Amino acid sequence: MIAQAMYEQCDPDGNQYMLLDQLVDHRKKDNAISLTEQTVQRDNGRTYRRKTTAGWQICCRWIDGSTTWENLSDLKESHPIETAEYAVTHKIDHEPAFNWWVKHFLKKRDRIISLVKRRNTRYLKRTHKFGIEVPKTVAEALALDRKNGNTLWADAIAKELKNVRVAFKILPDGQPAPVGHQKIPCHMVFDIKMEDFRRKARLVAGGHKTDAPATITYASVVSRETVRIALTLAALNDLEVKTGDVLNAYITAPITEKVWTILGPEFGEDAGKTAVIVRALYGLKSAGAAFRAHLASCMRDLGYTSCKADPDLWLKPETRPDDGVRYYSYILCYVDDILCIHHDAMKVLDKINKYLPLKPDSVGDPDMYLGAKLRQTQLPNGVWAWALSPSKYVNQAVKNCETHLKDNYDGKYSLPRKAENPFRMDYEPELDDSTPLDSKDASYFQTLIGVMRWMVEIGRIDIATEVSILSSHLAYPREGHLDAALHIMGYLKAKHNSRLVFDPSYPDIDETKFMDCDWKEFYGDVKEAIPHDAPEPLGKDVDLRLMVDSDHAGDKLTRRSRTGFLIFVNNAIVDWVSKKQPTIESSVFGAEFVAMKHGMEKLRGLRYKLRMMGVPVVGPSYIFGDNMSVINNTQRPESVLKKKNNSICYHAIRESVAMGECKTGHIKTEDNLADLLTKVLYGSRRRRLVKDILMDIFD
Repeated sequence: MIAQAMYEQCDPDGNQYMLLDQLVDHRKKDNAISLTEQTVQRDNGRTYRRKTTAGWQICCRWIDGSTTWENLSDLKESHPIETAEYAVTHKIDHEPAFNWWVKHFLKKRDRIISLVKRRNTRYLKRTHKFGIEVPKTVAEALALDRKNGNTLWADAIAKELKNVRVAFKILPDGQPAPVGHQKIPCHMVFDIKMEDFRRKARLVAGGHKTDAPATITYASVVSRETVRIALTLAALNDLEVKTGDVLNAYITAPITEKVWTILGPEFGEDAGKTAVIVRALYGLKSAGAAFRAHLASCMRDLGYTSCKADPDLWLKPETRPDDGVRYYSYILCYVDDILCIHHDAMKVLDKINKYLPLKPDSVGDPDMYLGAKLRQTQLPNGVWAWALSPSKYVNQAVKNCETHLKDNYDGKYSLPRKAENPFRMDYEPELDDSTPLDSKDASYFQTLIGVMRWMVEIGRIDIATEVSILSSHLAYPREGHLDAALHIMGYLKAKHNSRLVFDPSYPDIDETKFMDCDWKEFYGDVKEAIPHDAPEPLGKDVDLRLMVDSDHAGDKLTRRSRTGFLIFVNNAIVDWVSKKQPTIESSVFGAEFVAMKHGMEKLRGLRYKLRMMGVPVVGPSYIFGDNMSVINNTQRPESVLKKKNNSICYHAIRESVAMGECKTGHIKTEDNLADLLTKVLYGSRRRRLVKDILMDIFD
């Protein structure tokens, strides 16, 4: 599923990271010290033991099936317990790179596991999935078929081989592999698909056996913010939205790596033969980058240009035949998932299908995208808009949570029967002094937070603040924190249904709330930086708004404030933030200025992205805040800053106003939707704000 893929590979900002599956191999380089070299004698005659991990590397298999060689020094910091256990299991714990720390770490493992930040070991040793036994080898798969009296696993293997045979060039008997090629193993991995419990087999190459390619191996994906903007523009310009999924995506791309293998038993009569790998087989280090380059070549052949603000968004100027209106057609790529926005989107997908075969049942109107249900809806004002509903993902997450609690805690933990709000009344996680969780429970707490962070990404803005607060305790969670996370899951169980609508209609902006002043005396003739290489603006223009707020000294332990803001393109929310501020502000004034500067910088980046997408951005962005002192200081040139510690934020926002990039105006606190993202709210106040952001949640 695309949601699972994005969760495993990207953080909320779109940056790629990997989740560890298993440590599978190790190697020692020439610069690794020996046992005799470890003991060194000083000039005074005393000896000491050198403590270094230099020269050692561990091969890591990641959740997505890929493998990489990582330095021992890095794994010692990120996954100390797993690395120590690997060293003991493989009897290398006596080596100089391990003998000075492994025993200590294993002795203190429970305490260390609770304290290590960003522990990403989500791998669990399982033999079953959804109650169905999962094989590890081809022989086990065929044995299970015989045991069950069916051919489900054999059919999955045959289907995979039919698709991947094109990736192998089988050499004649007796012919050696080409000079300069590396030998790697290949093996089958097996899985159960959640949608229909279908058996899935995937042939994976042992890319960890190859040296790192000289060319880049990184492959990016389209950001969620770009997807929200594109859906808003589609409705605004009355364009079609269609999706498609590339069939056996990686196999369609040639590779530059020189590798060969011995075919396994799954190849039947070809088993044991030598074959050169000529396509981007899963597991190869360059496979992702090779497919992206192949896809990019297809996009360029179709006349599309990569957007410089998001390289996985492709745009092309088009003219709508029925009214002659010029606009930009967009193609958004997330690995092999393609979303097309065009006045005749099926025609574009047909052209793509000639380059890259698409799965027949995936082509057409969008259903699930980014892990949420995507469909058009008609608003009360008659406008048609696209909406994301994460209800299915939320329901499945709640179901998985209840199953886990039932199977592992014997009644110790459970979801609350009634949860009107995400948090219990007056609960303050930073002051929680309950018993620290053990390593197993701490890992599950992190898993829950990861799942809920993804819910926030796909539309559950109503739990953003609570999830952000609990995320501050990932390193050392307590029983109360786990109970609070389960309380959020109980709230989601009761209120799973919601829609985030990307309303393209223009907002009613009261210009009287904003002042026009002459700023030249203070900042000179400053002007907004317009990208010189932006494409010609086409289609309808958009209005940008920001609602921003802060909760001064809201953290009772550190007294740090919290920033919260919502960014609108017309009436569509395309970005939101609830984040603890990095500095301690001594006043409400300072906290509000820090929050506004953060929001202003986000708006500046969004204005750049829209211009690089060819969207007309003709006016300033409108920033709404509920602190009158901050608004006066950013509206009136003659205002004097009395607190010099706020001078950076003060001048950054004022200069933005002076250049015409934005305007600031006051909004009543009860009308400021960003209030939901700064503090934990309860009752009718919270309910009113949530209803203004999400549809259907209280129906």
